[in-house]
Amino acid sequence: MASGEETVTEEAIDVTAVIPTSLDDVNQIWTQAQDLVAAWGLKVLAAIAIFIIGRWIAKAVRNGVRRMMQKTDVDPIIIGFVSSITYIALLAFVVIAALGQLGIQTTSFIAILGAAGLAIGLALQGSLANFAAGFLMIIFRPFKVGDFIEGAGVSGVVEAIHIFTTTLKTGDNKIIIIPNAKLSGDNIINYSAQETRRVDMTVGVAYDADLSVVRDVLNDIISKEERVLQEPAPLIAVAELADNSVNFVVRVWTSTGDYWGVKFAMTETIKNRFDAEGIGIPFPQRDIHIVSGQLT
Repeated sequence: MASGEETVTEEAIDVTAVIPTSLDDVNQIWTQAQDLVAAWGLKVLAAIAIFIIGRWIAKAVRNGVRRMMQKTDVDPIIIGFVSSITYIALLAFVVIAALGQLGIQTTSFIAILGAAGLAIGLALQGSLANFAAGFLMIIFRPFKVGDFIEGAGVSGVVEAIHIFTTTLKTGDNKIIIIPNAKLSGDNIINYSAQETRRVDMTVGVAYDADLSVVRDVLNDIISKEERVLQEPAPLIAVAELADNSVNFVVRVWTSTGDYWGVKFAMTETIKNRFDAEGIGIPFPQRDIHIVSGQLT
């Protein structure tokens, strides 16, 4: 029993050894605490101030970017994405600045973020290219929803412009989904960009046809087509003395929405009027001459 009592006594002495037993010990601890607060207090307060002020500035910049993009009628998806990316990037900068104020080495954090960004960029380079192309198309608007365009080897009416793809609907009601990078990397023809379009037609007549009569008939057809605009003035001219025909070029202006209707109607009307007027539309032909009993 004596040994057990001795053990308990020793343990009690070890525990009380860490408790201040005099006023000098208390003063020493208080002095150390003051030194610690003096050394780190201002740094902690500065870091907190940097974080709070930086976060407020990041929110202000985010809201400013959002308002600026809303004034230019940018797609809401782009507005949300760009404003979020702006806020996150600024907030990351603020956090790094606050950690640096505490004396923490932030070089390694920056290196890690850079390496992670590079890896993500390489892995998503195709998607990022499509996103960048979609972003630029929404900003600069080479076309809009409802326009009839030709690009990337296809044509159709624009149904939707998304972040990564653009959707077209063809005349036979097929849906074509085109990556934005492919679409923006090629020539884009926007047939709906202007309010008017010119209808170009080539009409061939026989060499024995009276050209003045042909011109009068064409002028009469144009004057009776209500969808043809008078300004700019229609043009009828002899364009070519071809192998089998004399080719007239007919150019008239119409509203963009009436383009195909005018083209189809005038093609049919020209054929019917030429038949009624006896104006021949020649087929490709070859003249055969017999010389000295031989075919040549």
